[in-house]
Amino acid sequence: MENKPLILLVDDNEEICSFIASDLEEKYRVITAPNGAAALEVLQEQPVQLVISDVMMPVMDGFELCRIIKSGFESSHIPVILLTARNTLQAKIEGLELGADAYIEKPFSPEFLQAQIASLLSNRHKIKSYYASTPLVHLRSMAHTSADEQFLEKLQDLIHQHLTNIDLDVEQLADLMNMSRPTFYRKIKAISDLTPHELINITRLKKAASLLSTGAYKINEVADLCGFASLTNFGKNFQKQFGILPSRYVAQIQGGKGN
Repeated sequence: MENKPLILLVDDNEEICSFIASDLEEKYRVITAPNGAAALEVLQEQPVQLVISDVMMPVMDGFELCRIIKSGFESSHIPVILLTARNTLQAKIEGLELGADAYIEKPFSPEFLQAQIASLLSNRHKIKSYYASTPLVHLRSMAHTSADEQFLEKLQDLIHQHLTNIDLDVEQLADLMNMSRPTFYRKIKAISDLTPHELINITRLKKAASLLSTGAYKINEVADLCGFASLTNFGKNFQKQFGILPSRYVAQIQGGKGN
């Protein structure tokens, strides 16, 4: 049950909420909110992975909710699907300009909604997996918004500045990012599927791969520069993350340059 993605469904029509929720509950955990304002409260408390929102609602409509989610630092990574009976091109453009990831007109088939949800979550998973397993891919490749890109750029720069600190940990990084530890942890986990500790380790390994690819450093020098306690520890970590030993990686890079 806990492994199912958590979806927030926002609609002031209880019947529609109940209908959509019952259709989704086999694959997802679904929580509901009657309007945008209530949805924002849920987002502060729960690790929501996707939001489905009606557009026309009292208190706060779906457009405003989408705008706040996409411009908010802690929530900008969350995919938003807007549902609406307004099928004008202008309404569709407005939703997409506010950052909505998909815009579905009512009435819609449950299968189509399921396909949209699966596609959005699957694409994010693929991007995360590609980042983690590919040595020279930048951290910002996981960003879906400019706010996330800026966050990841700053985070990577900070880790690089403290690479030689073997004891760099979550508390220090959260402090450097001017964030509380829980907020920092939740943001990293949501964007990357990694804990901050895992992200620090992968960032070290990616910097190591970058240095090795230049051909200007020996493997033991790179291990030192990137904050690994020993050459053995570095070799094991590198192979576990990228599926190749550092020495083989260097040979591959040099072989490629020689072609």
